Amino acid sequence: MKFFKSLSLSIFFLIALLSTYTHAATINIKNNCPFTVWAAAVPGGGRRLNHGQTWAINPPAGTKGARVWARTGCTFDGAGRGRCQTGDCNGLRECQTYGTPPNTLAEYALNQFNNLDFFDISLVDGFNVPMDFSPISNGCTRGIKCTADINGQCPSQLRAPSGCNNPCTVFKTDKYCCNSGKCAPTNYSRFFKKRCPDAYSYPKDDKTSTFTCKAGTNYRVVFCP
Repeated sequence: MKFFKSLSLSIFFLIALLSTYTHAATINIKNNCPFTVWAAAVPGGGRRLNHGQTWAINPPAGTKGARVWARTGCTFDGAGRGRCQTGDCNGLRECQTYGTPPNTLAEYALNQFNNLDFFDISLVDGFNVPMDFSPISNGCTRGIKCTADINGQCPSQLRAPSGCNNPCTVFKTDKYCCNSGKCAPTNYSRFFKKRCPDAYSYPKDDKTSTFTCKAGTNYRVVFCP
């Protein structure tokens, strides 16, 4: 009897393990920019990517609140400590926390409601490099791009070294940060939305900026597509 109980438990855990792997994802990150970026991912860490180089991360099923971004203007010592001009994550090469604005974000949550992945490009933390965030498997074909020259056209009040801040970062008011849960588009959010219509332009921009694929889909993130 103990043998059959052990066998049943082993089969149960094997099925659970296979289910987890089935709905996990591979995200291929590529730097297509003509300069070096330090790719960052939570979960995932960080990696230096010269032009044309790639990095693959494998977040598990159920991952949520996750993001990928590019850090620019970085220097690190042999211990992996230093600083980045944009997207810095507490001075660490291997990111454990989100990056400091401004940075263009690829955000995702895997295997959530109705066994769907949710993904988006967000400019709520501003913009530093153009980005493509797209599914590459599972019959899901609707990707997202933000490739406008936002840094070059950035309003003077939002300008930052090598990036363009979101107004919440600059003004820190409820009008732009939506801390009360109630806010509306502004002239600043419209600036971002006009140039990248599929990306989040302010915190309540869900209806036009959240995309889904079936769980188990793989994705790519391309900097400077």
